[in-house]
Amino acid sequence: MSAVARLVDRPIDVSALTREVADVGCGATTVFLGTVRDLNDGRAVSGIDYKSYERMAASELQAIADEVAARHQGARVVVEHRLGYLELGDASVGIAVAHARRAASMDAARTVIEEIKKRVPIWKREHYVDGTREWVDPTKSVAHPGQGDR
Repeated sequence: MSAVARLVDRPIDVSALTREVADVGCGATTVFLGTVRDLNDGRAVSGIDYKSYERMAASELQAIADEVAARHQGARVVVEHRLGYLELGDASVGIAVAHARRAASMDAARTVIEEIKKRVPIWKREHYVDGTREWVDPTKSVAHPGQGDR
């Protein structure tokens, strides 16, 4: 195993992700979790729906994991993205990367999340406390234009 990617409809188990990448040759494991927060662009959020074009999203997610593992020789990469309705605090994406060295592990994890935001056809519809819902562009941020940190 060097790269595994999954779309899931269940809670993301961080311990399982770290066990999956564990290897005695890896001295560094980096974990990234993207979670549903309660405020976005000044609006109170109560939850999020994640939808995707599943076949294409699964393929692209795997391609990203494979590319990152190949770029960082010896990296072990596991990524899961959750679909469906998520409540505040739920993890929407989990990434675990193990590598012999910390810099490569951290760089690889960051590359995975940045590429997911750019390339994977997963969309989110935020549910707001006022009862409204709105689809959100995951590549843009009003609070931090151009940084794509959603």
